[in-house]
Amino acid sequence: MRVELIQPAANVLFDVPDETHAEIIALIDAVTEDAETRSPSLAAAFGEWCWLVYSVHGDVIEVLDVGCAR
Repeated sequence: MRVELIQPAANVLFDVPDETHAEIIALIDAVTEDAETRSPSLAAAFGEWCWLVYSVHGDVIEVLDVGCAR
């Protein structure tokens, strides 16, 4: 499974503190490895403080938005 981040999501990912950066990466890992969390349409994954919005296109997960409440 390949992961692509659109530019605004990538910008947020690199601007968050290290602990929230790690949580976002963990969410991306969970989405790529857990077949039940993958959806062919728009979907979201939530951690303790962070979230990501993504869609699946074949073997590509496109991360559309990421954010943190901290």
